[in-house]
Amino acid sequence: QLQLVESGGGLVQPGGSLRLSCTASGFTLNYYAIGWFRQAPGKEREGVSCISRYGGSKIYADSVKGRFTIVRDNAKNTVYLQMNSLKPEDTAVYYCAAVRTVQAVCPTDGMDYWGKGTLVTVSS
Repeated sequence: QLQLVESGGGLVQPGGSLRLSCTASGFTLNYYAIGWFRQAPGKEREGVSCISRYGGSKIYADSVKGRFTIVRDNAKNTVYLQMNSLKPEDTAVYYCAAVRTVQAVCPTDGMDYWGKGTLVTVSS
């Protein structure tokens, strides 16, 4: 069974950090660009970050630039999202998704596989 599994979410105070993991089972991530997306209550799903197949190209939403970092470890079949200086507006369910392409292009409506998400709550 092909699936992506996110982990690492939780409750954190403003200014804190979390590291999310996205691990694939049933297939290798080596052939895919990986994106992180999030959806806050009452809002549409939005792209947060995307990393190319080999990790050389990364893009970030303006709202997270300088605070979030995406990295991949193809040997571990895992992609990480390091989130620092978290703000209450970062509260959302975070999803990872994979698209079979080389470049860091992660269209919300064009991903091949999705995880079920992990909840991140930033609150004091």
